[in-house]
Amino acid sequence: MTTHYLDRYGASSEMLRRVLARRIARRCRSRDEDPGAHAGLIEETVARAQRAGLVDDARFAAARLRGLRRRGTSTRQVQARLAAKGIDAETIAATLAEEREEAEGAEGSEADTEAQAARAYARRRRLGPYRRPGTREANRERDLAAMARAGFSYALAKAVIAGEAEEDETTLGEE
Repeated sequence: MTTHYLDRYGASSEMLRRVLARRIARRCRSRDEDPGAHAGLIEETVARAQRAGLVDDARFAAARLRGLRRRGTSTRQVQARLAAKGIDAETIAATLAEEREEAEGAEGSEADTEAQAARAYARRRRLGPYRRPGTREANRERDLAAMARAGFSYALAKAVIAGEAEEDETTLGEE
């Protein structure tokens, strides 16, 4: 069951623990057994998956971070979402630091990474410069509120909403 789950889904150690606990609880309910009797089995299975390299929280966090950034997720929401997946604070901090180092190596900065995520979020939600012409100013406050709820700073949200739409890389090749 464990390998089948890990073949289908990327998972953190805590996610694997939760899945195994749910499966055991369901099976124990049907057999009138105590699920607590199998807690050691869950920990043993998770440890074995970690030793085999099937579960690696740092690798999972880095992959999840890349996906979240592509979708336009702010640093605050990245931290919250990774924590919800059971990633510890030290691993989250290390993953974000690694992202910062990569951005600096590619002649960018942490602020640039956050700005790219903000623009991606605005593009995905059709906020600010990505709205239909003529509706932009009427929805300015609403767009700023949406950016704030997404975890972006007011200054960054204001800059993105007031800015111009960037050319999408996929449309550049079609011309």
